[in-house]
This record gives sequence, structure tokens and C-alpha cells, in this order.
Amino acid sequence: MLRHLIHYGIHFLVPVLIALWFFRDNRIRVMLILLAGILIDVDHFFATPIFDSGRCSIGHHPLHSYWAITAYSILPFFKKTRLLGLALIIHIIADMTDCVLLRL
Repeated sequence: MLRHLIHYGIHFLVPVLIALWFFRDNRIRVMLILLAGILIDVDHFFATPIFDSGRCSIGHHPLHSYWAITAYSILPFFKKTRLLGLALIIHIIADMTDCVLLRL
């Protein structure tokens, strides 16, 4: 239960807090962009089963591959892709945290 609370807290609460704290002038726009990072979970539809609470997403799904994570890590260095990169990195941090907690 705590694992899921932490995982989904990072997915949904962290983007909201970042938008509210660091982007006060554009908080709603930034919040929506950061929350949109969850959309990379579309690659779960290509897995069987679609959802497996005992599976680590990192390295298993195409948009959660190490190649994709490397690309996501480059995006924040460019102004036009900074928020998108941050959104994707927050998503990957949430999933990595879930993988660590899954092994405990």
C-alpha cells in the first residue's frame, strides 16, 4: 500500500508542487505539461498483461527503456523541451522508485 502511495504521489503530487512552487506565473500550464508525463505509460498497452503490479516498468516497456531515459535526460538542456523533459524525468523517477520499493 505504501509503495503505491509513494509511486502515485510522485506521479501526481510532485508535478503539482513543482508547478505551484517554481512556476507561479504559469502554474496551470506547467502543471498540465508536467502531469502529461504520465502519457508515456501508453506503452503498457503493448505488454501482456497490460498491468502487472509486480513488474518493474524500467527496461520492460519501450518508452521506459534505457535509451528512452537517456533521451529524456537530454531534453531539459534545451529551452523548448525543458518542461517536457522534466515531466518525463519525474515519471521515470516515480517508476524507478516503484522498482526499488518492489524489491524490498
